[in-house]
Amino acid sequence: MKKQLLTVLLLAAATLTASAQAMQGSVERIKLHGKSLEGNLEGDSPDRDVSIYLPPGYKKDTQRRFPVVYFLHGFTDNDAQWYGVVKHWINLPQVVDKVFASGQVQEMIIVTPNAYTKTGGSFYSSSVTTGNWEEFVARELVAYMDQHYRTLPNAASRGLAGHSMGGYGTIRIGEKHPEIFSSLYLLSPCCMAPGANRAATPEAVAKIEAVKSLADIEKADFFTKAAFASAAAWSPNPNKAPFYADFPIGTEQPSVQAKWSANATLTTIDQYITNLRQLKGIAFDAGDKDQPIASTIKTLDQILTDYKIPHTYEEYEGDHLNRVGERIEQKMLPFFSKNLTGEKR
Repeated sequence: MKKQLLTVLLLAAATLTASAQAMQGSVERIKLHGKSLEGNLEGDSPDRDVSIYLPPGYKKDTQRRFPVVYFLHGFTDNDAQWYGVVKHWINLPQVVDKVFASGQVQEMIIVTPNAYTKTGGSFYSSSVTTGNWEEFVARELVAYMDQHYRTLPNAASRGLAGHSMGGYGTIRIGEKHPEIFSSLYLLSPCCMAPGANRAATPEAVAKIEAVKSLADIEKADFFTKAAFASAAAWSPNPNKAPFYADFPIGTEQPSVQAKWSANATLTTIDQYITNLRQLKGIAFDAGDKDQPIASTIKTLDQILTDYKIPHTYEEYEGDHLNRVGERIEQKMLPFFSKNLTGEKR
C-alpha cells in the first residue's frame, strides 16, 4: 500500500512539474553582426549578443506566429542581466512567465540586444564613435528576427519598450519609425530633457577631466560614465582620441550643449507628431521619487495632450528600480497584449 501511495505521489509530482514547464517560455542567446555598428571609433565589437524570450506556445505550436516586443535595457546594464544569465535586480523571463501562465494576455516574443559599450551604453543613438544603433535596432535586428523566427512581420505586431536609457531609446527610435513599430512603452525613460547627463558642478567637471583613458571609465562613478557615454553618442569628434567626443565643459560648452539638447527627445518630438499620430499606442510611467525623470514624463504627457495624441501616463509610488518588474507585469505586457495584433486563430 505504501509503495502504491509513493508511486501515485511521484506521478502527481511529475505531472505538476511537466505542467509548470509547459507554462514556461525559453531563452535563446544569439550573436548578431551589426553592419551599422562596423568601424565605430570607440572600438566596440559590431557582433552583439541578443537575448530572445520565446513564449510557452512557441515550441508547443510549431506553426504559430507571434507578435514581438523589442525591449531595450538601461545604462550600464546588458541583456544577460535582464534575462537571468547573470544575477541582477530583475529577471525578465520570470516576470513574463508569470504573466503568460495566467492566460490573461496574449503571448509574445521579447527581444533585447546588448547595448553595453566601453563607456557603459550606446543611448541607442547614431554616432561615428559608437555606431548607428538606431539602424541596428530598427532595421537589422528586426530583419533578423523576421527571417529566423516565427514573427508576424508587420508594424501592427511589433512593439518597442525600454527602461531608463532604454526608455529614451524607445521614444528616440519609435518616433522616427511608425512603419516598423506600432506601439511604445517607456519605463522610467531618462535623458529626454535638454541638459540631461551634463556636468553641472565643478566637482563633476573635475571627475571628467581626471579620466584619461577608456580604462579609467571602468573605475569612474555612474554619472561620470554617463557623461562620457552621452558625449560618445551625441557629440562625437573623430579627431579627438582616445574618446572621440567633445564634452560640455570649458570653451566647448555652448556648442556641445547645443548638440546634446538637439538629441533630447522633448526637443525633437514636435518634428515627429505626424509619426506619433500613426501609432496604435503610447504609454509611459515613472516612480514619483525618480527625479528628474518623473517631472520629465509629466512634460511629455502635457505635450502629447496639447497635440491631442492618445496615450497613457502614470506616476506611481516608487523609485527608479524598485517596482519595474511589477510595472512590466501589470502594465507593460497587458498594454502590448491589447495593442499588438496577434495571429488570427
